Amino acid sequence: MADPGSARARYRRILWFAARTIAQTWWFELILPRIGFAEYVARGRAARLQGIAQRFHALAVELGGLMIKVGQFMSSRLDVLPPEITNELAGLQDEVPPVDFGPIRELAEAELGIPLERAFAYVDPVPVAAASLGQAHRARLTDAEAEDTGFTDVVVKVQRPGIEQIVEVDLAALRRVAGWLSRIRFIANHVDLPRLIEEFTHVSLQEIDYLHEAQNAERFAESFAGDPRVGVPIIAWERTTRRVLTMSDVTAIKINDVDGLRAAGIDPSEVAHAFAQIMFDQFFEHGYFHADPHPGNIFVTQTGARPDGSPEWRLTFVDFGMMGEVPDELRHDLQQVLIAVAGRNGKQLVDSIRRVGVLLPSADTAELERAMTALFARFGGMGFAQLQRLDPREFRDFGREFSDVVRSLPFQLPENFLLIIRAVSLTSGMCSSLDPEFNMWDAVEPYADKLLREERGNVMGAVAREAASVAGIVARLPRRADDLLTKVENGQLTVDLSRMESRMNRIERLARRVISAVLFAALLIAGAVLRAQDIMVGSVLMTASVIPLLYVVFAGFWRPGR
Repeated sequence: MADPGSARARYRRILWFAARTIAQTWWFELILPRIGFAEYVARGRAARLQGIAQRFHALAVELGGLMIKVGQFMSSRLDVLPPEITNELAGLQDEVPPVDFGPIRELAEAELGIPLERAFAYVDPVPVAAASLGQAHRARLTDAEAEDTGFTDVVVKVQRPGIEQIVEVDLAALRRVAGWLSRIRFIANHVDLPRLIEEFTHVSLQEIDYLHEAQNAERFAESFAGDPRVGVPIIAWERTTRRVLTMSDVTAIKINDVDGLRAAGIDPSEVAHAFAQIMFDQFFEHGYFHADPHPGNIFVTQTGARPDGSPEWRLTFVDFGMMGEVPDELRHDLQQVLIAVAGRNGKQLVDSIRRVGVLLPSADTAELERAMTALFARFGGMGFAQLQRLDPREFRDFGREFSDVVRSLPFQLPENFLLIIRAVSLTSGMCSSLDPEFNMWDAVEPYADKLLREERGNVMGAVAREAASVAGIVARLPRRADDLLTKVENGQLTVDLSRMESRMNRIERLARRVISAVLFAALLIAGAVLRAQDIMVGSVLMTASVIPLLYVVFAGFWRPGR
């Protein structure tokens, strides 16, 4: 049990650091520029940011717990945070100090109910990895257990003693800081920080439940069953409890070990592209993703040799305590965002972001659409390395204008986004570290093309169903007309004038839908053909085809006077 005095001291230290950082940022970034010291603030910004990062680095290493998680998240934001912060915090991925083996042994034996010598044939007292919430030791199963599981070498992951109390204190401190920040109007109008902290709380409590992690591992393995690109450790359930997790040993070359990859004959650039594709599959196809893909959780495992002699390999994921789900509706909306990004379409991107829920319905997005269009026109298609070679003044000027536009909009962070943002950030940072020339646009485009083909297939399927319905009606018209004439000749026809007008309106609407269907097909096909020669004209025609399509699909649901 954690000492109450030390828990209070930990709580106060986190709050003091947050209060000092908020006050310093407020003074330098808001007050001083308004009284004529903007140049002075700009000159010292790099050193000031580095100082903040260094102080947080030292605090996180000393305190451990969730502070390590916060630092790891910030170190992955290469696309948002300045290098003064990300470089300083990068070491937190591997700098967690280990716990002595004595307390680890005591906790494991209490959980398993037997001495370690009976539970395992051997346990290495030196940890293979030390994480913020637990640490892992190599071990070997007994002969009887090995025969049941089909493997001998395992990794035993044991919770850090007292981590549950530490997490409770850290979450309480984070809730307090979130309360402070929520009093700032700009933050309160755009981000529901208390709700985000509660979401983070839910994730953190799941992460220290190893039974939950073991179930996540098996679900993740099912998602990639039969996929040679992905490996997942096998759980030894007989030696797994809520605070002890035993799984097959899959340790290999760490994904960020560029020298190790090259020594094994593996191209780091190829690893970067494979990693991006696998993460995209998780986001957009499976709807279930690894939300903590930092370097310590992914290995490159050699599996054989290719015909040309180069090594075959796969990416092996471990640590499934932090997993995220993307509901079907959100996944479809994210796919639309991806298509807009791949097409460098500023307006479509803004519309897609609105559908995701990042922008409130009341947002006036005309300026944001213009800014996005300018962004794609200037920087679209550039990789991370190319962006680094641009004139910093250009970035600064564009960033200032873009930030003004974003600050003026009522945006928010929807549910399920905390883990998505974390996973995307780690993916982007990892790929750029493996290959400085890595271009996320190139990774996105093949996937976006696939989505576009699927969408076209869905649209054409809807049109085909509508055409079949119309064709069936047309095919039955001759027989119905003949029946009608027969009744007229035999004097059997009675006319209800009160219903005549509505039936005529139905016939008129049917004719309009037939004409609209033909017009839609003509515009779509013409646009697809012309797009190869003139992309602008072709795109305009294909876009215009949406209008008659909407009439075809929805005209049947509209009635005059409704």
